[in-house]
Amino acid sequence: MSSAPKDLLDVLPLPCLVGGTAVGKTALALELSEQTGCELISLDSMQVYRGMDIGTAKATPAEQARCPHHMLDRVEPSERYDVASYLEEVRGVLRELSEDGKRYLFVGGTAFWLRALIRGLFDGPARDPELRASLEAVVQAEGPDSLFARLKQADPETAERLHPNDTRRVVRALEVFELTGAPLSAQQREWGWQGEVEGARRDARVVGLKAEGVAYEARLRERVEQMLDEGWVEEALAIREGCGFGATAGKAIGYREVLALADGELERGACVDEVTLRTRQFARKQRTWYRKLDEAKWIEPPSEGALRETAAEVAPTLGLS
Repeated sequence: MSSAPKDLLDVLPLPCLVGGTAVGKTALALELSEQTGCELISLDSMQVYRGMDIGTAKATPAEQARCPHHMLDRVEPSERYDVASYLEEVRGVLRELSEDGKRYLFVGGTAFWLRALIRGLFDGPARDPELRASLEAVVQAEGPDSLFARLKQADPETAERLHPNDTRRVVRALEVFELTGAPLSAQQREWGWQGEVEGARRDARVVGLKAEGVAYEARLRERVEQMLDEGWVEEALAIREGCGFGATAGKAIGYREVLALADGELERGACVDEVTLRTRQFARKQRTWYRKLDEAKWIEPPSEGALRETAAEVAPTLGLS
């Protein structure tokens, strides 16, 4: 009897360049690509959306022309896209690249997606149709807020990262809690970061760029100003007036504030303050996740003049030399 085919993510090396917002990942990744010939695979949960270019700091057309990029512009902002969808599509990308003998490098800052990539996803118990139907009935009878309130009581950590209208995930989180007696977030944390399930660790080769301090916070503000100058308001308006923002894309940092600026509800200075604050808070949260990543080698972000030397130094760690 033949055995089931192995998951490519369990077989292939997974070189990753990670770090917080605005630390210089794109510039270093492009230099690594030019030195080693690797192609770049986005590891960013918001760059999968078409049209969300400026606000997600997506590689520009000129940058994308310098080397092949993958996992950008997969769906419309109105569509749902989650980490499971990402992993499934990434397997296809890796299959093509490996069959062609090409090198690749994951680049991004979404810590949860990184964890899922290199440690696997906690699937939880099998679905219970009867329990699921009863939870969905609550939504029909009382609205999504009622069910979300139950999730906030049972699993506040999961509730914090979900939108009340993301009914599918809210139902699943409550289903896991009801079936196991433990919050989904706690089970994911045990599976993902603490590594108690040995088979969950893959061949990850991770280099991270540090991001903190006064200089970093100043750079965040400068970047928000630059993004507004480049047309972020117009980009956000085009999406709202077109397909619209779905529950997931609508959580992208800054778009709510930028639309408030467009509607005259915020002055530019206040908009910049709010977006900078939210970005800083998100970066702090990401650093908390990253500290648990013992695979990573952390380095200072290189200056523009040191990009080539830094790339040459980290390529062996990433398995690209």
